[in-house]
Amino acid sequence: MFNHIDIPFVNELEREEIEGVRHYVVPNTQDVKFVSITSVLSWINRDKFAKWRKKVGNEVANEILRKSSSRGTDMHTLTEHYLKNESLPKVNPLPEMLFKIAKPDLNNIDNIHGLEKRLYSMNLKVAGTVDCIAEYTGESGEPELAIIDFKTSKAPKPRSWVDGYFVQCAAYACMLYELTGIIVKKFVIIMSCENGECEVYEEYDKAKYINMLGEYLRRFNEK
Repeated sequence: MFNHIDIPFVNELEREEIEGVRHYVVPNTQDVKFVSITSVLSWINRDKFAKWRKKVGNEVANEILRKSSSRGTDMHTLTEHYLKNESLPKVNPLPEMLFKIAKPDLNNIDNIHGLEKRLYSMNLKVAGTVDCIAEYTGESGEPELAIIDFKTSKAPKPRSWVDGYFVQCAAYACMLYELTGIIVKKFVIIMSCENGECEVYEEYDKAKYINMLGEYLRRFNEK
């Protein structure tokens, strides 16, 4: 059984699409809307994505994205129910397999502060939904408070390829601190892969990715 720790969060933020871009409506404001951190990262990587789509073709790209989205959504659903100590829903065989692959690493999570929590930052003018805020026992052998993100993939990615995920974690860490005063120790990516592996990426250099986040937001806002 996973232990849960209640911490004060703001009211649930409403989400809406503005010209195809996800935004969050900030509570207790005159209809202030902040762009989602995932939309910022998608914009930053737009050229890479365009080159990949051109390389594989639109039809193949659309099918890959459809399968990836479905796989990721079902995996997140299973993980959320599991961490809430709830019965698991029925899903397709692939995400069920990916969940089982990740389960030993999920068991390193405890003292959960939040799951699928919507956060925002008045300073950064950005918002998003964090997968998990909890203690994670990893390389150090000690439980440490972390921003945890759950990913699926065909195979583990080189560490240099997950910088964007750490930037996303950095954004959530900044939002969490601004709203609650809580400081996380590290960022954790748990990536369950179709080849049967589960790769866990841990990052303690928060300043590096907070600086990258600032640069990404500067470029995004300029355009």
